[in-house]
Amino acid sequence: MFRKISFILFLVLLGYALLLNPNFKTIAAGIAILLFGMILLEQGFKVFTKGFLRNILKKVTNKLYKSITVGAIVTAILNSSSLVSVITISFISAGLISLSGGIGLIFGANIGSTATSWLVAAFGLKINIATLAMPMLVFGLIFSFQKKEALKGLGNVLAGLGFFFLGIFFMKDGFDVFSESIDLTKYAIPGFLGILVYTGLGIVLTTILQSSAATMALVLTALAAGQIEYENALALAIGANIGTTITAILGAIGSNIAGKRLAAAHVIFNLTTAIFAIVFLKYIGNVVNYLSTVFGISQTDYTLKLALFHTVFNVFGVLLMIPFIKKLEVLLIKFFKEKEQTDIDKPKFLNEAVLKFPSATIYALTEETKHLYKHTIFEIVTHGLHIHRDDIKSDQKIKKVIAKSHEAMEIDVEELYYKKVKSIYSEILKYASTAQKSQDLNEKLNNKITDIKIANRKMVEIVKDVKELNKNVTFALNQDNKYLIAEYDAFRKMVVKVLRVIYLFRTQDDEKYAHKLAELKKEAKENVKKNNNVIDKLIRKNLITAEMASSLFNDYFNVNDLVKLLIDVAEILYENKDDLFENNGFLKETTVK
Repeated sequence: MFRKISFILFLVLLGYALLLNPNFKTIAAGIAILLFGMILLEQGFKVFTKGFLRNILKKVTNKLYKSITVGAIVTAILNSSSLVSVITISFISAGLISLSGGIGLIFGANIGSTATSWLVAAFGLKINIATLAMPMLVFGLIFSFQKKEALKGLGNVLAGLGFFFLGIFFMKDGFDVFSESIDLTKYAIPGFLGILVYTGLGIVLTTILQSSAATMALVLTALAAGQIEYENALALAIGANIGTTITAILGAIGSNIAGKRLAAAHVIFNLTTAIFAIVFLKYIGNVVNYLSTVFGISQTDYTLKLALFHTVFNVFGVLLMIPFIKKLEVLLIKFFKEKEQTDIDKPKFLNEAVLKFPSATIYALTEETKHLYKHTIFEIVTHGLHIHRDDIKSDQKIKKVIAKSHEAMEIDVEELYYKKVKSIYSEILKYASTAQKSQDLNEKLNNKITDIKIANRKMVEIVKDVKELNKNVTFALNQDNKYLIAEYDAFRKMVVKVLRVIYLFRTQDDEKYAHKLAELKKEAKENVKKNNNVIDKLIRKNLITAEMASSLFNDYFNVNDLVKLLIDVAEILYENKDDLFENNGFLKETTVK
């Protein structure tokens, strides 16, 4: 309710300001055009980055210097530290990158965000930018109507740059005219109080505009028009850095605990950097003056000096925080703890943050499904047949494993399904359907999600088969009938053999296990078509009762169906292991069909 009232009040005040002062219209229009340009820039650059961004991030986040460097470069290209923060939160929530790697990217993003200041100060305010913006808009519009995604992306980039520069032109023009009637420098506040007040103003502006880059463009144009003092502009830049954390906080709301930790790291870093800059503003200013002389920047060229200051204090902030990264990671893990597990298992990789990017979504869906299969389903199948999981993974002969597994375990398959499978299965289907509905996916990725849904449906069928088998195997093990036990032992041998091959198939890079699974699946298919003569003989010789025979016939089909389902899921999840997520299998999400 408070947010709604605040938003309405803001709109009323904005409308009143636009009516009151025509020159403010020009400035406000310039801000709006610039923000629109930044949105187009993000959309355009995402076309060229999202296909391999996940692979880049995975490779560079193993070393701190790599993650900081790439965070800076990607932010400079995308022209948005907020976007990089949201990407990083979604990827860390999906388990794509580590917390320390994500912290490095955030540190680098703060340095990369200063590229906008240099772009505005060096070009936007030094030349007649409108003459450059117009051709960009024309060619950008032409390319954006093309069918090829790459050309559309290029069109958005050109149009985004055009609107970005056009916005600067309008803002500069508005401040120039504005200065003829009102001199805002009269409201300048000197000293430490001015630093605090204008830092707070920078936070407010960035929160409203949802972009530190837009705030810096506004500050630079106002500074160039002589509407704010240089010292107050420095404080506004510090406030913009703090304000940009709002986007990270909002992005972390729907994320898991890992995403919340990263957002907290972002806030801690920006606040620490800001406090450092405020306390040592005089000394950082001296460094800026010295570097200005070195780089040939005039001491009165305050716009370029502000851009330099923006870079210097962010670099200082990173250097200040690097020695404390490990301690920061420990602190975040200690403070943001996982909630205690309830009786109902919850997804480990799925959360709203991953839906923002297709690569994160598909990775999270795949990992969630694999985790469900290799842990929960594996447990239900083995324990349902009264076999210990460690025996499956061991190199003991299967005959020996079955021989020592004649003691029935206390297990309720249906209860396990409701506690460990149903909730996660529902979430996987929800996220898969949401991803297919809301995201632009190419045919390959769309088919990948469909396969994930099929694999999960088959896992539910596996649980149903195990439920029936468990009831009858338990009954057999409690009977004093060696013939009945022998038949169910044969069924269990078949399943154990398949489970062991699946375990080796997913843990070892050996093609022979894939061929072995194909052979076992073929055998299971053929077995369904055959009559079980052994059971017929046992009935004729009165070695088992008719009721026992009925259960055996049903379970003969159940166990072969179970084998096929287990192999089907393994093939979906583990065949072509390097197809999408390993080696050079870049996620080519940009070719929408």
